[in-house]
Amino acid sequence: MNDALSLNDALWVLLLGSLLGLELIGKVPPTLHTPLMSGANAISGITVLAALTLIIKAGSSGNGALMALGAVSLGFALFNVIGGFLVTDRMLAMFSRKPARQKEKR
Repeated sequence: MNDALSLNDALWVLLLGSLLGLELIGKVPPTLHTPLMSGANAISGITVLAALTLIIKAGSSGNGALMALGAVSLGFALFNVIGGFLVTDRMLAMFSRKPARQKEKR
């Protein structure tokens, strides 16, 4: 059995995964979007590892097109991880107590 992933197969996986993700995210109500995004950071971490694996395997086989596809998927996954952490941090800051203001002396 051939262990190499062809460019055609990789593009189909990317296309179908993108369409499925777009469809699923479109159905999430806004009140649940931020908590789900923080949970999706773990999934995006797995995507980062998969993209790095694709880049390493494509580099050893000399397939430049698969290496470019891996680099694009790595960029999207990192964008999602960093954006998720920023949104989660902003959400948690909304629930923290603000410091009490000291009364001004006159």
